[in-house]
Amino acid sequence: MIEHSPCIVALQMCSGLNADDNMRDLVSSLNTLPTARPMLVCLPEAFLVFSKSGHDTLAVAKKAEHYKQQLSALCKEHNIWLSAGTMPQLYNEHKYFAASHLFNSLGECVATYNKIHLFDVNVADQTGSYRESDFTQAGNEVVVVDSPFGKIGLTVCYDLRFSGLFNELARQGAEIILVPSAFTVPTGLAHWQPLLTARAIETQCYVIAAAQYGTHQNGRQTYGHSIIISPWGEQLSVLPSGVGFISGHADLNQLNKIRRDMPVQSHQRFREHLL
Repeated sequence: MIEHSPCIVALQMCSGLNADDNMRDLVSSLNTLPTARPMLVCLPEAFLVFSKSGHDTLAVAKKAEHYKQQLSALCKEHNIWLSAGTMPQLYNEHKYFAASHLFNSLGECVATYNKIHLFDVNVADQTGSYRESDFTQAGNEVVVVDSPFGKIGLTVCYDLRFSGLFNELARQGAEIILVPSAFTVPTGLAHWQPLLTARAIETQCYVIAAAQYGTHQNGRQTYGHSIIISPWGEQLSVLPSGVGFISGHADLNQLNKIRRDMPVQSHQRFREHLL
């Protein structure tokens, strides 16, 4: 890896019910980060609030602009880019988007991705049934944005299972794909690392997955294993458990060599119609 290339950090959190408490935890975590700049800090899905009900999350969504202003101020204070996992953003009086905002070091929100694939599944854990679409409005836009770290493609958690989205991000020029997540323990044990590795290899992108970990106040348990994976499928850094962070670099010279040697995108003969 390039010794002095931009630093990418994935924070692993165990977010609770109270958004203000979760913001205080974030502030504490930012104070422990390396001094290297430029830096991209990636937060997990639902970093702001891990509620017991969609009604509770909807209440937080009504204060979204307040929390976005706090995140903007933190970016300026720490001179960082910030991928703000997901936070609820109002769609209407009954639903919200699972919105992933990307802020630059000036505190500007330079991109927003609304989670496309919603987690309506049954899982063999203590929750059992998940129906994200009851309160979450699905997004419909693929997002790739320029940054000092490379071209960044945005996804969220369950999107990981849909290779068409990742292939479209690569087609649109993504070099780094972010996957903020709150994977369940059973699905994490079975599929987390294989899916992330496959997405990195097939898109020839760096994949950065910041995850929730532990037993949360809402009774859910999440898998953790925040990870950084190279375009060749190498696990560059992983945090299996606990709260903390991992860091790494995206070596775009290595990425471009991999793509030159094995030009997968130019060989692609199938294009999926996504939405």
